[in-house]
Amino acid sequence: MAKISFIGLGNMGTPMARNLLKAGHELTVFDISVTAMDKLVADGARKAQSAAKSISNADYVISMLPAGRHVKQLYLGDDQLLETASQEGTAIFIDSSTIEADVSQDIERVARAKGISFVDAPVSGGVGGAISGTLAFMVGGSKKDFDLVKPVLETMGRNIFHAGESGAGQIAKACNNMLLGILMAGTSETLNMGIRNGLDPGVLSQIMKKSSGGNWVLEAYNPVPGIMNGVPSSNNYQGGFQVNLMHKDLGLAMELSQKSVSPTPLGSQASSLYALHKSKGYGSLDFSSIYELYNESDVDK
Repeated sequence: MAKISFIGLGNMGTPMARNLLKAGHELTVFDISVTAMDKLVADGARKAQSAAKSISNADYVISMLPAGRHVKQLYLGDDQLLETASQEGTAIFIDSSTIEADVSQDIERVARAKGISFVDAPVSGGVGGAISGTLAFMVGGSKKDFDLVKPVLETMGRNIFHAGESGAGQIAKACNNMLLGILMAGTSETLNMGIRNGLDPGVLSQIMKKSSGGNWVLEAYNPVPGIMNGVPSSNNYQGGFQVNLMHKDLGLAMELSQKSVSPTPLGSQASSLYALHKSKGYGSLDFSSIYELYNESDVDK
């Protein structure tokens, strides 16, 4: 079993780290929240006093942070994780945050110059996938480094993809989440129209799920309250993937579209819809609450 450092114990990081413990790995954790660390300590992890101290003697270091600025600060800023790593040993670094591709590429260049392996490995599957260990990982980096990190990622995920060279994982994640935002908004729009024309949303969902309009949202994440058990829409949109995060990820997709001069009219519309939804105070709710933008009913924010 490997010695692993896990930095960032949020809604996704905590269950991911817990699955590493379940697989028998020796885990050291760090987060700015002592409470978050204590939860993993209760499961058998050791907590560190700082990010830099957490990587001592680690074989692998995994980070799961909210945004690019946090990742840059960790690796290249005051935390100086790569500088510490160059003195500590030969740990392999895996960043599973969803951030800008060029930030990942900048970090990888610095790491490579120091003889350190670094891959970007954002995930898809949400909190449910993190808990069940069924996440999809999209890895950007050399084939050699991909082969090195794959066994560790397989303890947290079911589908591990080598997307390409450094930054490719982030680009794949941005493409995936843009499509997810479009699908959720479009499915919510369609279901709301059916309901307003007298259709039962459960029946309509079943019809579309088995017809040409079928998609992942209808299969696994219906946005209409009461249609599907165990999803945020049936829990007042609590838990899951926040509107704030979808808004951030759609922004990353829009940046990529501009850099590559890629037409993204549907992606742009989805980004605008989530920006509007966020501005109405729904940022902390699950992204499927975009249904309420069409339904215009009151949910607890």
